[in-house]
Amino acid sequence: MSASLPRTTADLVDWARDNYGNKTFIVDGETHVSFNDLAKNVQALACSLVDHGFADGDRAAIWAPNCAQWIVAALAIQYVGGTLVTVNTRYKPSEARDILEDSGSAIVFAVDAFLDTEYADALKAMHIDGVRHIVSIRAPGTDRSDDFSRWLAGGEGATRDIRLQCDAMRAKLSPEHVSDILFTSGTTGRAKGVVTTHGQNLRAFDTFSSILGIDEQDRYLIINPFFHSFGYKAGWLAALLRGATVYPMAVFSVPEVLATVKTHAITVMPGPPTLFQSILMHPDLDPSDISSLKKATTGAATIPTQLIVDMRTILGIDTVITAYGLSETCGLVTMCRAGDAPDVIAKTSGRAIPGVEVGIMDIDGALLPSEEPGEIVVRGFNVMSHYFNNAEATAEAIDADGWLHTGDIGVLDHDGNIRITDRLKDMFISGGFNCYPAEIENQLLQHAAVAQVAIVGMPDPRMGEVCAAFVVIKAGETVSESDLISWCKGTMANFKVPRKIIFAPELPLNASGKVLKTQLRTML
Repeated sequence: MSASLPRTTADLVDWARDNYGNKTFIVDGETHVSFNDLAKNVQALACSLVDHGFADGDRAAIWAPNCAQWIVAALAIQYVGGTLVTVNTRYKPSEARDILEDSGSAIVFAVDAFLDTEYADALKAMHIDGVRHIVSIRAPGTDRSDDFSRWLAGGEGATRDIRLQCDAMRAKLSPEHVSDILFTSGTTGRAKGVVTTHGQNLRAFDTFSSILGIDEQDRYLIINPFFHSFGYKAGWLAALLRGATVYPMAVFSVPEVLATVKTHAITVMPGPPTLFQSILMHPDLDPSDISSLKKATTGAATIPTQLIVDMRTILGIDTVITAYGLSETCGLVTMCRAGDAPDVIAKTSGRAIPGVEVGIMDIDGALLPSEEPGEIVVRGFNVMSHYFNNAEATAEAIDADGWLHTGDIGVLDHDGNIRITDRLKDMFISGGFNCYPAEIENQLLQHAAVAQVAIVGMPDPRMGEVCAAFVVIKAGETVSESDLISWCKGTMANFKVPRKIIFAPELPLNASGKVLKTQLRTML
């Protein structure tokens, strides 16, 4: 498609309708949405947004699991020049509120209930500054009424004036228009909003689709959450670019994955290594049941070479590719290529995609030769324009020569493949989710009994790493490990919750007063 790549996601919606028509794009349980239906629903919801005062440049958030409505809402927001803000479904309401306030979101699409939380009602009870409308989305597997359906119907019956206004806003879109803000936590403990544009995302994932080999015959099971670039951009956006059919999955379950792959003859299924490890270890696995599965990408953690071999030989996946990216690069920097050796796929994250430079830089800002370790830096069309409302952080991340400093440590081999040898200073990855110790520490310090806390990653055979907390209790206070973990479960997203708490009289410090986390890791 590269020669005639749509300029914006609005163009993409219309292009896909014209090229694929009544072919099914989304299969979400009993809901089937064709490419024609998608265009109709996106335009209707866009009209409803405009009718409710949504303007070019306004921001609207989605806090919901993978579902058909998520895709329609995202594209409708972008169709009239709005900016999509994604919210992690594992967040507690207070964490979601921070994202909504920081982004200045005017409208929120929120599932009515998910993971034992009443999402929409919880937000309505908070009366968040700037949020004008909270649009409830029917929970997966239920048939109760919701605001989303009413807004869709309202848009279908929009007045001529609203339709003309919607068309005019859509006509103003350009590749340089901001398409989304994805919030990524940082070592300071406060999430930063990564701003990217329509043109950047379409170009990056047109390339991704080409390298992975996605086409209109593919049936794509999307387990990676839509709030993350892996599920959104490398997921349904890539599929829309190629006319593939997507099958959103709200919650990962190995039996459900196996059943879905078998029933729908799924051909594409990306995911973190833990996903494929869980499938390989499952007692009900019958490789013949999932023989349709032929294409997969993975990454986000250290990968044993044997896992790549097993994905090819036991699961029968022909094309297994690892990749590297971060929110600040639209989610994509490097990819392996079909035909790479298992060792290359497992031990590297591949080579830079076309139009992108990858370098290794020393602390003085000099680029290093092959096989020399240093900070991974990236330059090219995929680098974010800025952090939302955070010029200082933007200046720290992107230098005067346009290099994005990732904070990851790695080396480039002689073939240009990147090997990541370390991560951000303290960050670790648990089951595919980035865990930032400073953010978790700030949350734990809100407990009345906690005086000091230090978070480190602890090796785990299934999740890669899980959270361990070293805690100093305030004088005169008492709290048990089980009670503190229970408090955490009610306060923070589950991937952040410590699996182990070690109570200590004090934390080891260096001469400047910083916690010696290397010493804590040794103690583990």
